[in-house]
Amino acid sequence: MTTTVSERSLSSGSTSLQNASDAPRLWLPERVLFTPSALELPWGQQILSRVEALNLPVETLPRDRLTGLRGEDDRETYAIAKRTLAVVVAPPSHFKLSPIPPSADWQFHLAEGCPAHCQYCYLAGSLQGPPVIRAYANLPQILENLAAYERPGQITSYEVSCYTDPLGIEHLTGSLAECIRYFGTRPDAHLRWVSKFDGVDRLLDLPHNGRTRCRMSVNAAPIAQKLEGGTAFVAKRLQALRQLALPRSQGGGGYPIGLVIAPIMPIDDWQIHYSQLFDAIEAAIDFDCDFTFELISHRFTPGSKDALLSWYPNTTLDLDESTRSVKRNKFGGTKYVYATETMKTLRRFFEQEIARRFPQARVLYWT
Repeated sequence: MTTTVSERSLSSGSTSLQNASDAPRLWLPERVLFTPSALELPWGQQILSRVEALNLPVETLPRDRLTGLRGEDDRETYAIAKRTLAVVVAPPSHFKLSPIPPSADWQFHLAEGCPAHCQYCYLAGSLQGPPVIRAYANLPQILENLAAYERPGQITSYEVSCYTDPLGIEHLTGSLAECIRYFGTRPDAHLRWVSKFDGVDRLLDLPHNGRTRCRMSVNAAPIAQKLEGGTAFVAKRLQALRQLALPRSQGGGGYPIGLVIAPIMPIDDWQIHYSQLFDAIEAAIDFDCDFTFELISHRFTPGSKDALLSWYPNTTLDLDESTRSVKRNKFGGTKYVYATETMKTLRRFFEQEIARRFPQARVLYWT
């Protein structure tokens, strides 16, 4: 179970929150593991200071290897891993970046494993071993490596982090803020991140220089309420995005912003539910700003289906292959997507609604 700030004091002697419902959704792990190599690094010590200030239980492992994370079955292993933060050193393979179209030119990682409990999780089947949240103690070296991928005189975009929710662990690591500061010094590099959490206050005053686009992932109410466990309410995400976008003169962060509507699903009365989502977006972002949309329909693979059903055996998520079209990639992998006519109908609705309601916004892609 995800523990939130309203359920556990942030530190001994801290003042109680006046209104827990107004507090950001914060994930507080039950265990924090450090490898010896992680503790040798200054950024590892910075993370240690943060978790100790939150009175979280810290364990130093005897070796640079994570153990003791498996239960008797996949479901128990999942539960153990999702309650654990492991601070480790990113392996050499992480210094060879991979392209990530259509989102960005390259992706890099400050962590892997997500504190949320989304029943359609895109990480299912993608990561090896138990889905423990791993934060990297060699972040300065990871950032220094990015310069090798920049193109002189052209903007190079970077997505961080596809394998975690960077804002969901920011209170424990400080790594997202460090990334934003770094990109603020790089004229030819832009950073992109996305979250389902809402703790943005410490990001508002950072010197981003317009080079970081902050995005929130949102969905229609029936999907968010049933399938996005452990995350901030969509209304809170939209208010956080509003704070990030507002000018500094109005107490905001002055960031370029975006919304990722994902995964889009043709549930019963989907036009009504997504229209209500757009109503909420209009109410939150009711001022001119640099605003983008990314539209992602639901899809799954045989491997992700198996993992999801082992984690969430009682899920109501539609994973029926017989109602889908098969899409194959160049490596022979199989993906199940909606039929062509369904995709056309969904895409038409979303693009028309955005054009009508947010004429200054850009739709970056539909997939």
